[in-house]
Amino acid sequence: MTDSYRHKGLRRILINSLKNKGIDNENVLSAMMNVPRHFFMAKGFEERAYQDNAFPIAADQTISQPYTVAFQTSLLEPKKGDKILEVGTGSGYQAAVLLELGIKLFTIERQQVLFKSSQILLKKLGYYPYSYYGDGYKGLPTYAPFDKILITAGAVAVPEGLLKQLKIGGIMVVPAGSHHSQDMLKIIKISENEYKTENHGKFVFVPMLKGKE
Repeated sequence: MTDSYRHKGLRRILINSLKNKGIDNENVLSAMMNVPRHFFMAKGFEERAYQDNAFPIAADQTISQPYTVAFQTSLLEPKKGDKILEVGTGSGYQAAVLLELGIKLFTIERQQVLFKSSQILLKKLGYYPYSYYGDGYKGLPTYAPFDKILITAGAVAVPEGLLKQLKIGGIMVVPAGSHHSQDMLKIIKISENEYKTENHGKFVFVPMLKGKE
């Protein structure tokens, strides 16, 4: 696994393109500059790693478009030391970006092939999240409450069970809507039964599914 000067140069071009698209959180951009995205893609596709596009990975899933990763992460407002739940580990790329920001990450994945491969890769790269194989809709109630919750798949509706695992004052970022298009929602938990919801535009994610495979 090599992160060459060429890879770093391509990454720098990508980061500049994200700035031009309106991403202005310097901590997030710096974290993404530090994570070699090509390590999270299949061999032979490294050339596409620094294009601003989503790309297929195993189990009919995708590694999200870099802009989407930057946008979701910025909305989450991660701060060093935050305890964050990521629903949908996928390739592990988003997890690596969050860990670069100095947070305590709990991540859950329902696809066994991705759960195993992401664990191996993240460890190889020196990242050590608390990784779990399970149903993302159920979250990790044993370890709740969380400061922040990030959902990286399209939910038909906001998962009520996960909202309960968010601490008061915490933030959830979730794409919610139909299988074809979702609204990027930022939900702030005001009290046990009160939430403030902001809509940050249309995105398209693979669907969030129940159970585990």
